[in-house]
Amino acid sequence: MKISKQPLLLVESLSVSYGAIEALRDVSLHLDDGEIVTVLGANGAGKTTLLNTISRIVPVKAGSITYRGQTLTDVPAHRVADLGIAQSPEGRKVFSTLTVEENLNLGAYSKRKDKDTVVAAKARAFDLFPILRERRRQLAGTLSGGEQQMLAIGRALMSAPRVLLLDEPSLGLAPILVSQIFDIIREINAQGTSILLVEQNARKALSIAHRGHVLENGAILLSGTADELRSNPQIQDAYLGGKAIAKRSS
Repeated sequence: MKISKQPLLLVESLSVSYGAIEALRDVSLHLDDGEIVTVLGANGAGKTTLLNTISRIVPVKAGSITYRGQTLTDVPAHRVADLGIAQSPEGRKVFSTLTVEENLNLGAYSKRKDKDTVVAAKARAFDLFPILRERRRQLAGTLSGGEQQMLAIGRALMSAPRVLLLDEPSLGLAPILVSQIFDIIREINAQGTSILLVEQNARKALSIAHRGHVLENGAILLSGTADELRSNPQIQDAYLGGKAIAKRSS
């Protein structure tokens, strides 16, 4: 008898409302250990709501969220971080009046009693983003947009998460910085962190993802491997300018 592998993160029939407005409707997806799964969609599709609900910032109306076999539906947000899920939010949301290093230290709050983990996590952040080491004593508000995005991701990694939720990491960045950020996301995944990536740049997202979902008006419209979505004419027309894109390199 074949025993099915339990997903690392499992979202089942998830529905979320803001008052009378239904933001998510019956959304189901999963993230396996070692994967990058991307969620594509236009503004207002519900992508950020999905991540915020997994992080327990937004309450669940119906459905369930399970992480490593444990239900998260009634778990408070700070406990989700303790369990191993970290989020890098849309718009970066760095603490502008604190230094780069102070921002990183705040990301390690849930691990503050484990000094070795904090030291290792900071070393990892500085290795991934050398510019943060150079600017460690600089106020975060004086960084460029790309540097702030690096800081937001580095801050999320400070809790040594097993799952990283990334919300629009390419937003507002120049093309050369977008390529750099996506190369680093690939490296983070190669180091053992599973990633749920929300992104409007379908071309870049599908170039590094293993699987993907398209969210439209709060519901999943399409799902498949990255290759399947790349070759889907509907995706090509809506997100890729009518052109297929290159496969993910391993």
